[in-house]
Amino acid sequence: MALEQLRKRWEAIALPIVSRFGRTNPAVLTWLALPVGVAASVLVFTAPKSDTGALMLLGSAFLIAFSMVLDGLDGQLARHTGQVSRWGDYLDHTLDRLLDAMWVVAIASSPAWVGDPVLGWAAAWFTILGSYMGTQAQAVSGGRNYRGFSRADRTILTIAALALTGIFWLIGVQDFSSAPAPFDHLEMNPLSVVVIVSGLGGMYTFFVRFSQARKEIIALDKEQPLAQPKNDESE
Repeated sequence: MALEQLRKRWEAIALPIVSRFGRTNPAVLTWLALPVGVAASVLVFTAPKSDTGALMLLGSAFLIAFSMVLDGLDGQLARHTGQVSRWGDYLDHTLDRLLDAMWVVAIASSPAWVGDPVLGWAAAWFTILGSYMGTQAQAVSGGRNYRGFSRADRTILTIAALALTGIFWLIGVQDFSSAPAPFDHLEMNPLSVVVIVSGLGGMYTFFVRFSQARKEIIALDKEQPLAQPKNDESE
């Protein structure tokens, strides 16, 4: 979607930063994003409904943003220094999926702000399923599928939801109406909205990427059919 189109602009902005890392192993940045992302989850999960809790939500938004910066720098560092590897790509995708699920579960499970772990796990499942369709398409056809509700879109919305909820509380906007059915047991605040959107976005992404991958893979099968096993029964 739109945010994915900003990748080249981001790389141009980040190049001076990447150049300062020298020959640093890109995996260092990849691994560093994990504890930063975990800390963000802990903050939102434990944040109470108070001024302190609002500041914790703002801190969580900052940490997720920092984690995303690290995630964007590791690949660019690998390309800039000639350290691109299959292991680096695999590690990056693995930790991305782990943090994606962790953030939505932590937000949905926070007793003070949403309080619905089941919804969080469902949203995490659909989020990972949508991401899986992109990586699986790459594994089968060699082309990455970024269609649908991307990780960048989802993460920006998550950061915005955390920041808005914290700011709303600090300026005195503390009462929200109930969400519409079937989510009417939830308070309609930015955090509950981002959990619902993440789940629905994951479902949408699954179907969009599945449909597109189907077309591309069928076309590839026609152009480059796989070798078929020999049938020994005719001998």
